[in-house]
Amino acid sequence: MVKIVEVKTKKEQREFINFPLKLYAKNQYFVPYLYSDELKMFKSDYTYYDQAESVFYLAYKDNKVVGRIQGILQRVANEKWNQKRVRFNRIDFIDDEEVSKALFEAVENWAREKKMEEVVGPLGFSDLDREGLLVEGFDQKQTFEEQYNYPYYQRHIEKLGYVKEVGWTERKIKAPKEIDPRLEKISKRMMDKYKLSFAKCKSTSEFIKKYGDAFFEILDKTYDNIYGTVPFTDRMKKMMIANFKLIIDLKYVAVIIDETGKVVCFGICFPSIADAVRKCKGHFTPLGLIRLLYAIKRPRVIDMGLIGVLPEYEMKGIASAIISEVMKMLTNGRIEYAETNLNLEDNYSIQNQWKSFDNEITKRRISYKKSI
Repeated sequence: MVKIVEVKTKKEQREFINFPLKLYAKNQYFVPYLYSDELKMFKSDYTYYDQAESVFYLAYKDNKVVGRIQGILQRVANEKWNQKRVRFNRIDFIDDEEVSKALFEAVENWAREKKMEEVVGPLGFSDLDREGLLVEGFDQKQTFEEQYNYPYYQRHIEKLGYVKEVGWTERKIKAPKEIDPRLEKISKRMMDKYKLSFAKCKSTSEFIKKYGDAFFEILDKTYDNIYGTVPFTDRMKKMMIANFKLIIDLKYVAVIIDETGKVVCFGICFPSIADAVRKCKGHFTPLGLIRLLYAIKRPRVIDMGLIGVLPEYEMKGIASAIISEVMKMLTNGRIEYAETNLNLEDNYSIQNQWKSFDNEITKRRISYKKSI
């Protein structure tokens, strides 16, 4: 018999965070969350609790934890998209349909108590959180920004009446063997025409101080109509900046400014820290910190973070300049390839931009929905 318990105690919080580490203990593709970041979700002053609320459940069988699930009521998202939804996330369970059924029923009942009409996911508090159920690419290493799941998750979730709402693809990209010189010519022509240039900064601190506010302004405008997004709050910005300071390397950042110094376009890649986090199991011991710093300073893989363009420049070919810069990143030094992370299947402007690269789709993900 399966017993569902709402997470309340410190012990239950630890069990909730640690369960995936046990479930994927022998899996080489899984990348854990950072333990310290996960603990923050159980504090009342967590970044997102001024716009959302959350509930956490554990499933027990024979006195052992066999599953977990998180429910999120994202009020701002519901207001923005005129919906009545609860999101599910941090979903993990053994291959037992009694367990998965009990977990989802717990979140669905919570959603009904909140007068909601749908349950969707996997989705986090915002699109900065891990999202999407992996349905292809189980033999591919995940990036730090992605979540892994076993193939049987899809069968369980669909049997419970959940249907696909959106899908994402992910790619490995490399610079082509021969870079088309026309791309750089087009980029230069556009840059000259609109009196644009690449910004230069001496340090990460200087970059954040000079361009941090503009960065978030462009992100909000670029991703305003993207599935599941919510506007950035000051606390979200502060959290992102703290994370950026830890892993950003200006070698993998391209920022385009106009003649007044205003940011009009940017692209940010991050050194991959997936292997370092995997080896330390999400705990940054002194040895784990050394591994992290080494991964940041000497990466072989970079993660495509974010690309943003002001709406008034979207149709002017400026993005080609960012693409050209990314190619240079991939041809300099030790970098073997880049991972794109999640791109919506129907976001054709994003999908088409990878045609300039040697690329392959390596993973697919789905967000599900169910009326309740």
